[in-house]
Amino acid sequence: MPSTEHPAITRFREEHQRRGGAGEIVLLPESVHTAALAAEALGCEVGAIANSLLFRTGLDDHGNPVLILTSGAHRVDVAATAARIGAGELARADKDFVRLHTGQVIGGVSPIGHPSPVPTYLDRWLSRHPVVWAAAGHPAAVFSTTYDELLALTGATEVDVD
Repeated sequence: MPSTEHPAITRFREEHQRRGGAGEIVLLPESVHTAALAAEALGCEVGAIANSLLFRTGLDDHGNPVLILTSGAHRVDVAATAARIGAGELARADKDFVRLHTGQVIGGVSPIGHPSPVPTYLDRWLSRHPVVWAAAGHPAAVFSTTYDELLALTGATEVDVD
């Protein structure tokens, strides 16, 4: 019987397994499109949701990608974070830039499984939660992990983003 799983979730699942990820992949209702709604559906605090935010360095359209995994309870202070990671300036990436560098769509960007490596930074605030939930390659899919596992899976650098 052919799989009905979205190809982006299948790609994530394969990469997650290849990297030794132990978490569970969960499909959420399509209506869950914010960290607060995802937290409600999962029965966790909004701070335990790891938002995958892609930025581009510099203010022109040719900047390099930077992925920041931040707690759903935080907003990224782009000026302070740019200074902390030595990026000069950070600007939110548009949907085309996100798709080009991650192979995924905004709202479903996973921390792993991109066409090419993307420098990744992990919000230290997420370490306060025993279980963290992050996107699994599709806006309706998330996976459970721990802070330490997420750090290991991504090879991220820890950073304070607020």
